Amino acid sequence: MSWKRVVVGVDGSASSARALRFAAEEAREHAAELYVVTSYTIPAPPVAVGAYAAAPWRDEAEWRADAERTLTSVVADTLGDATGIAVTGQAIEGSPAAVLIDASERADLVVVGTRGHGGFAGMLLGSVSQHLTAHAACTVAVVR
Repeated sequence: MSWKRVVVGVDGSASSARALRFAAEEAREHAAELYVVTSYTIPAPPVAVGAYAAAPWRDEAEWRADAERTLTSVVADTLGDATGIAVTGQAIEGSPAAVLIDASERADLVVVGTRGHGGFAGMLLGSVSQHLTAHAACTVAVVR
């Protein structure tokens, strides 16, 4: 079996760094492209009531920039400069599960960690990995 594209979801957690290392090894072994993706969601604007209720608001560009910094940092800290493979990445607006399921349409393998920044201690799988294993269009690896 030969893979052309390995997708990995990262969120800055230790679990996603382990998933990134695993995905990079798989991409190297198959001479495939490694596509690193992170997602971000833009919360609803705060409701301001009264004369002193003004709250600072961040626009989409700021949310995207934060996600891109996370992505760049995780890749640099985890893989360094000399990966020996083609690595591309993107920060995409949307829920992590939806973004990764969409990316699975153009991938041979999708890799995620067991748990990211959300969830409850003691859970074996996070909601993203559970959703992804049920709905992805390709093979999924969940790295413990």
